[in-house]
Amino acid sequence: MEITKRFLFLDDIRYPIEAYHYTKQDIFLRKDWHIVRNYEQFVNRILEKGLPEMISFDHDLADEHYLKPDSQEFVEKTGYDCAKWLIEYCMDNYLNLPKFYCHSMNPVGKENIESLLKNFKNY
Repeated sequence: MEITKRFLFLDDIRYPIEAYHYTKQDIFLRKDWHIVRNYEQFVNRILEKGLPEMISFDHDLADEHYLKPDSQEFVEKTGYDCAKWLIEYCMDNYLNLPKFYCHSMNPVGKENIESLLKNFKNY
């Protein structure tokens, strides 16, 4: 029987060990992370496997997010879009939000994701 990885790492390029190097969060040393690289993989993983114990978010998930960080018109969805989808999913299915962390190096994107999720959790 396959043991489902209960930790979800959303990042287009990095691996959990790389997030450990700049966050110093021991959680990133664990081996049971499942890595998703974009919005579609994020949504599909949760729809197929259910909510993980914890999700770590990156904000910028495509080259365009790095090249035009202040644009409001991205074609590719960001980690913020994933967080919004997660909230809708939890509300629609009467589920509690899993633990979350934001390892994004984009300070504005990180703040947006954290405040969105914290506000929902406190709601």
